[in-house]
Amino acid sequence: MHPPAALSRHRERLEEHLRSLFESQEPSVLRRMLLYHLGWEDPEGNPAPSAGKRLRPGLTILTCEALGGSIEHALPFASAVELVHAFSLIHDDVQDRDRMRHGRDTVWSIWGEAQAINAGDALMAIAQQTVTSSTAAGLSPEAALIANALLARRTLEMVEGQVMDIAFEKRTDVTENDYLAMVSRKTGALFDAALGLGAIAAGAAPSTIEAIGRCGRAFGIAFQVRDDVLGVWGDESRTGKASGADIRRHKKSLPAIYAFTRAEATQRDQLALIYGRDDVSDTDAKWVLALMDSIGASQYCAGVAGEYRGAALRELDSLRIPPDETAELRQAADFLLARDY
Repeated sequence: MHPPAALSRHRERLEEHLRSLFESQEPSVLRRMLLYHLGWEDPEGNPAPSAGKRLRPGLTILTCEALGGSIEHALPFASAVELVHAFSLIHDDVQDRDRMRHGRDTVWSIWGEAQAINAGDALMAIAQQTVTSSTAAGLSPEAALIANALLARRTLEMVEGQVMDIAFEKRTDVTENDYLAMVSRKTGALFDAALGLGAIAAGAAPSTIEAIGRCGRAFGIAFQVRDDVLGVWGDESRTGKASGADIRRHKKSLPAIYAFTRAEATQRDQLALIYGRDDVSDTDAKWVLALMDSIGASQYCAGVAGEYRGAALRELDSLRIPPDETAELRQAADFLLARDY
């Protein structure tokens, strides 16, 4: 499924703005890593097709427009959101030992762990710099300050969620409430920031910024649940990672938690045994996948994602924005739940 046209309508403007943030950098290993990770160059520095979905910055722009703002005001905040997301992916790949992301070698697999950490740190610093300098786009110093504080809070939440996710890998007693608390931070927080920053760029009132942020957080949870489904049942040619990858990595994704909850006692014992092994074999992964299929884990996850989509749209409705102004945000919500990558 292709993203709705609304999410890609300003893609060219966004890419131009993102690229402008690196124009003053001198040629270096650091610059090469950053441009590679953002999808603009290959490891040798040759031009490459742009990679990445740019979903979060797209939502920042759509939110700003829905609230009557301009793309010029939205672009600095949209770029900052994308850079924070990019920084988190570099560090996530190091922590998960992933050598491939969407069909490309990860930064650490090319330049090593230490340099990848440096690259992630640099992207975070550039994101902060981008928000701080947003006054050049016509935003007030007060708006820049509010935006910087919001992005910092949500970034910290995102890191907290990552810490929880890693800790869960060694546990077999993770509940659905534990999971939801984790993904609300790890994924939901940055979606919260994406929509909240769009509202700040549009000059919205604090109550609107908070409500649209709650809408974004619910979007993010729905997005993560769908991502969990793709991590187990997704098509490798679309997702860029092997079917059952999350099983092999001991991820306590929603399908895994549902399996531990709904499986019979002997099946739970076998699940615990498999998730406790350092290396999960193909046979083990197939057994877990068959169990998940037999108890309807995929369908259950689809229902949970749908509930959070509904919660997001209720928050959107509470703002009493004319439906035609929020139509594109609703299309984006539908895409988050139906995407296959």
